[in-house]
Amino acid sequence: MTIRSNTPARPATALAAVVLAIALSGCANMTNQQQRALSGGAMGAAGGAAIAAMAGGGVVTGALIGAGGGGAIGALLPDNWTGRTSSSGTKTSR
Repeated sequence: MTIRSNTPARPATALAAVVLAIALSGCANMTNQQQRALSGGAMGAAGGAAIAAMAGGGVVTGALIGAGGGGAIGALLPDNWTGRTSSSGTKTSR
């Protein structure tokens, strides 16, 4: 049995989909540094919010601090940085 709803999609849902599509299309021609800053900011925000929630602090404040730190670190890393260490203990670029 299929239940069909006669209510149309809300305009807010359609508007949110359009705004999201436009926002994501802006990420198409990003440089590596911009991609690292964006992903670092997103991961930092998630981590900061999680830590703040566990510690009983303000989740929004934790997310903002994490996003700032993660975005800054992502933007400041050199293009050839991989984070791997060679057998001699020194950082390698590949």
